[in-house]
Amino acid sequence: AALQKFSVYDGKWVAAPVNVHSVNWLWINKAVMDKIGGTEPKTFDDLIALLDKAKAAGVIPLALGGQNWQEATMFDSIVLSTGGPEFYKKAFNDLDEESLKSETMKKSFDNLAKIIQYVDPNFSGRDWNLATAMVIKGDALVQVMGDWAKGEFVAAKKTPDTDFLCYRFPGTDGSVIYNSDMFGMFNVPDDRKAAQVALATATLSKSFQSAFNVV
Repeated sequence: AALQKFSVYDGKWVAAPVNVHSVNWLWINKAVMDKIGGTEPKTFDDLIALLDKAKAAGVIPLALGGQNWQEATMFDSIVLSTGGPEFYKKAFNDLDEESLKSETMKKSFDNLAKIIQYVDPNFSGRDWNLATAMVIKGDALVQVMGDWAKGEFVAAKKTPDTDFLCYRFPGTDGSVIYNSDMFGMFNVPDDRKAAQVALATATLSKSFQSAFNVV
């Protein structure tokens, strides 16, 4: 039902959803974590303390690609962590002006300003998968990224709990920020509609959905 808000218009399907991604995750290199004596951060302050340990050990604390969507994705987790799920929904789903102008939102921006200090000087414009590679190689301790990052670890033949750790962003346990990739279908001439139906049918087939989402 939640996805239909984005894919159904005027009672008709206008987009074919490919997946549902869970976004509020931390990805951590286990060898680096063990080396610095780190433990799972349960609060935002715990996360800052963990990043400080990495910095003191000479490891890049936070692998980030300086692109709008990556920073917005991280900010999503920070807002949920800072204000909780009801505040998040009021601010971002309902665009409630009082919430958007609140001290809680200001604190969320302050927390973003804190965490951004732990990136390396070359972060600007970096693609997300290159940031994931920094964690895979042990050049960086942690990345804040959606569940699609797991595909990079698996492709690099890394094993969960042995080579890498995955935790909910601190303070967001029990909540899921989600997004969905969709193929939008525009009103096209009749001679192109069969191709649209073929794409939508393939996208929504169980075999494709399973194969795509496992990867």
